[in-house]
Amino acid sequence: MPKIEIVGNKKLSGEIVVSGAKNSVVALIPAAILCDEKVIIDNVPNISDVDNLEAIMKYLGVSLEREGNSVVIDSKRLENKSIPCELSAKLRASYYFMGALLGKCRSVDMCFPGGCSIGERPINFHLKGFEKLGASIREDDGQFILEASDLCGSEIFLDVPSVGATINILLAAVKARGKTVIENAAMEPEIIDVCKFLNSMGAKIGGVGSARLEIEGVDYLHSCRHMVIPDRIEAGTYVIIASLLGDGLKVSKINPSHIESLTSKLEEAGVKLEIGGDYVMVNEVGEYKGVDITTMVYPGFPTDLQQTMTPFLVSCNGISHIEETIYENRFQNIEDTVRMGASIEISGDNRVATIYGKSKLVGKKVYATDLRGGASMVICGLIADGVTVIDNIHYILRGYSDIIDKLKGVGADIRLIDFDESEEC
Repeated sequence: MPKIEIVGNKKLSGEIVVSGAKNSVVALIPAAILCDEKVIIDNVPNISDVDNLEAIMKYLGVSLEREGNSVVIDSKRLENKSIPCELSAKLRASYYFMGALLGKCRSVDMCFPGGCSIGERPINFHLKGFEKLGASIREDDGQFILEASDLCGSEIFLDVPSVGATINILLAAVKARGKTVIENAAMEPEIIDVCKFLNSMGAKIGGVGSARLEIEGVDYLHSCRHMVIPDRIEAGTYVIIASLLGDGLKVSKINPSHIESLTSKLEEAGVKLEIGGDYVMVNEVGEYKGVDITTMVYPGFPTDLQQTMTPFLVSCNGISHIEETIYENRFQNIEDTVRMGASIEISGDNRVATIYGKSKLVGKKVYATDLRGGASMVICGLIADGVTVIDNIHYILRGYSDIIDKLKGVGADIRLIDFDESEEC
């Protein structure tokens, strides 16, 4: 497996164009199964999660053709067969085939999904929602079999506003008989994106963007063309990088309202951001002060950006705190950050990180422990003195489209190296 090598401390200037949202497209592609005609999805990111979804779609007999950054999907020859672990375990979002196949075929047989090891992420909320719609569920050593002779609308209350459960129940409900109401639904922009996609095919989803979704079941979904929203986590990652190294660095083709929780914290720390209609720009780097962050569901500070904020806070003067309220195992990036020279303490049952700044990082051989932790290591390497080599980069490539080319294009000294080269570092 190749590794990423970074020679740090290079000023960055120019423009980084953000790709389509990973957390949208991983739901949109399975959702396309519900369509009774052909659909086209534009602005699809070049990430391995899409490759893995494509493999599942083709295994099921679905036609998926790529045309640049677009995919054309036709499920008229869908074969609803058991999805094996070697396919489903490659990404967490494979669980969206549960809702899509249940809604389309009234039955699903698949292995428990995979993904990053960032803590307990049970699918019990998904399964309870499916049961409320009339599905029976059997589980045998990680293999789930869902069956429903009829799906009937129901009122479903989510104990927590889970993004995955909200989307999965939506997928199962759009072709159910009658009306389904999801209370305490998650409100992330990616859910709005999925709702718009389904509605453009003829679904009847009301309350889009609110915590109460109302779905009137329909019998037929027609063709559509849909543009994936910009990836707010990718956008936030590059805005953080711009705050640390930007010398006229523009992060473009984004929706700034989607990352207000981040930009407000950066401005609180002292970053001077130029925020336009579809971009954020940093013209020069200054001295920053520490801030406190608590992760929350949208529109609060996203858990997917707290790891990438760690190297930023390491570079701030004073003491900062990160409280992680969503996942219990999301500080795995900190061990290597400390090895590089940061001063960080973990407390509160692994839920609170206290960061003592300002620390200067030095390049080391480090590991991507998960997707966002890997992005954090990229930022550490970009701001460190010397050479950083990052292993386990398959995690990073799951969610950041063309990250090496994008960074190299604005002046970063970053490249892929093979195993032999990394041993020399």
